[in-house]
Amino acid sequence: MSENTVESGAPSGAQNVYDAVVIGGGPAGLTAALYLARARYRVLVVEREHFGGQITITSEVVNYPGVLTASGEQLTDTMRRQAEAFGAEMLLATVESLDLAADVKVVHTSRGNIRCLGVLFATGASPRSAGFAGEKEFRGHGVAYCATCDGEFFTGREVFVVGGGFAAAEEAVFLTTYASHVTILVYTDDFTCAKATADAAYANDKITVKTNAQLLAVEGDSVVRGVRWLDRATGEEHEFSSPDGGPVGVFVFVGYAPATSLVKGVAELDSQGYVITDDRQMTSVEGLFAAGDVCQKRLRQVATAVGEGAATATEMERYLKAARERTGIVPQQPASRTRDVAEKPATAPAAASTGTPGSPIDDAMAAQLQAVFSRMQSPLVLRLHLDGSDVSAELRSYMEALAAQTELLSVDETDASADDPAELPFVEVVRADGAPSGLAFHGVPGGHEFTSFVLGLYNASGPGQPIADADRQGIAGIARPVSLRVLVGLSCTMCPDVVVACQRMAADNPLVTADVYDVNRFPALRERYDVMSVPCLVVDDGTGERVSFGKKGLSEILALVG
Repeated sequence: MSENTVESGAPSGAQNVYDAVVIGGGPAGLTAALYLARARYRVLVVEREHFGGQITITSEVVNYPGVLTASGEQLTDTMRRQAEAFGAEMLLATVESLDLAADVKVVHTSRGNIRCLGVLFATGASPRSAGFAGEKEFRGHGVAYCATCDGEFFTGREVFVVGGGFAAAEEAVFLTTYASHVTILVYTDDFTCAKATADAAYANDKITVKTNAQLLAVEGDSVVRGVRWLDRATGEEHEFSSPDGGPVGVFVFVGYAPATSLVKGVAELDSQGYVITDDRQMTSVEGLFAAGDVCQKRLRQVATAVGEGAATATEMERYLKAARERTGIVPQQPASRTRDVAEKPATAPAAASTGTPGSPIDDAMAAQLQAVFSRMQSPLVLRLHLDGSDVSAELRSYMEALAAQTELLSVDETDASADDPAELPFVEVVRADGAPSGLAFHGVPGGHEFTSFVLGLYNASGPGQPIADADRQGIAGIARPVSLRVLVGLSCTMCPDVVVACQRMAADNPLVTADVYDVNRFPALRERYDVMSVPCLVVDDGTGERVSFGKKGLSEILALVG
């Protein structure tokens, strides 16, 4: 983005104004940005955490028309790249407040103020809590909200699913891949989702469906070991605990809470907190539109979010055209990048390939790595601490293939005899002068963690990804040693956000270390912290360890460090 993209107190003028700011980078926001940019309006998408929204945690999307099957992350990454191809700009920042009274609106963010003619509010919704006793206390220790991320932790165990909608029925079937048995507690007298989805749950011999059932409480010690639920039809309470006294899993799928705190008291909301819009998708505030799961609607699916994004963008085009005429401001539209994207080769040139049969980095991946490594500035050493295991051999192969992509990376191996065997194998990122960067990965950074590991290298080598000034100051202000340990699952889409944030803190402050562990390779750590959900963040600043679960951004982790 140009220096004029985000400004504070800059004089008015087309170079400092956007036609539209889209708040939220999920399917609705990305689709609207694509349509607006293609119509030659200058548009900026502001996203707090990661582009793609809630659908990125879905491992397989099979009901999006025209796409036979894809992960949620793959689908929305394509949406983002399409929007960028037409000139839409992207910004990772937190929107703090809105000034909407004047013709030129102001969006106040953690990275400065953005002026625009119209705003699209597309912040989506997040999973609701069910409200049973022990839900908060046992989150990450038996209570979970993502089957894809946490299902594996309950292999061979009994699992309860709370909910009666599409997600509850579908995810219950998915959980039978791991669980010995799944019991679905449906609050009403039947599922509320499509019959075909409900029938799949009823037909599965590893699933029992309890209707008119309410989960009252989960109980246990360091993990959930029992549940209490109520038969609402008879008034009878039931208890369950595993015969062997082992852990029990509880997955909550009871709908979503709209992320509308930013517009509460600004725009009209319904009793459940969803934004109310008219037939143009405009809210009760002139120039503030809304689309996607943040709005009142009967069905919350990717297809409906995309449809609303397109329809809202069309309505916004009319509004923005009139706003240009009224104000005399015509924001400068950056040149479309459609041609550049369309003409980009599908595979990298031969020189970018590792040239090694069976290499973990193929030509397509190598091409993507070149875009990152070409912007690195300082050389780094990937120092291996190995124990002679098959995992060590796999780690060496990954690091050697990675280093083959750029002259700024090299690999060496150190004597690991002095290392704690329980920490092996791992790769430590070291600066060229031998100084530690504070970054280390224990296990093999495959799956989603390959990308976060590469971003860690980029941030350690400089210039690194842009971050908010407040976060930069917060990292610099850490004046005592802080150890950050992140336990991740390689299939978890929420883990990389925590990993990248911790690695950035370590890269920028020598007092911080960020050690990432593939939790499935290090069962002792999993048992030590009773990890039954990822990501798990362990913060130790010398005053004792603090354990936290769930997705977090840089600002949230800095707040934990204090």
